[in-house]
Formats: sequence, C-alpha cells, structure tokens
Amino acid sequence: MDVLINVFVALHIIGIAALLGGFLTQMKAMGAGTARFVPAMLHGALTMLVTGIALVGLNQADDQPVNNIKIGVKLAVLVVILALVYVKRDEEKVEKGVFAAVGGLTVANIFIATLWT
Repeated sequence: MDVLINVFVALHIIGIAALLGGFLTQMKAMGAGTARFVPAMLHGALTMLVTGIALVGLNQADDQPVNNIKIGVKLAVLVVILALVYVKRDEEKVEKGVFAAVGGLTVANIFIATLWT
C-alpha cells in the first residue's frame, strides 16, 4: 500500500508542478496584460484533484490518520482554482487579478499542504 500511496503523492506533485509552472511561464505576459491560462494549468489542477481524492481514500483504507479539515480547506482552494481556470481557459487574455488569484491560491495550497500539521 505504501508504494501505491507514494506513486499518487508523486503524481500529485506533478500536478501542482504543472499548475504552478504554467502560472510562472505566464508571469511576464501577466505584467503586459496578455496572460492566459495554458492547458497545463487545467490539466495540473485536474490531476491534483483526482490524485488528492485517491490519496485520501488510500490513506483511510490503510488506517492512517487523515486531517479532514485540512483536506477540506485544500479541496475548497483547489475547486476555486479549477473553476477560474476552467471558465477562463478559452479566453485570449485573462484579467491580471484573476490570473494573480490563481497563482496566489496555488502557492497558498502548497503552504497549507506543507505547513499545516
């Protein structure tokens, strides 16, 4: 079970890397007002959602403790990120505030995952 959990953790990290990497590659464009949500951001967020749900299930099946409040907060933040990216994914330009919000929420989700014990 540990190997399977570790595989899903790795996939979860790949998802966050795609989401954050997509944001970081558009930072210069955000300054110019021409940033857009790239497909990697949507796919990264969806990967995080699927692997996160799988991780909760696997950890509970393995009788490991799960902090449901932390998971709920992370899920809420991810749902907001996913909604913003999904709704604005086809637009040529995304407003700076919306784009910055996705980046800020992504970083906040990373800090929640790593600092909340």
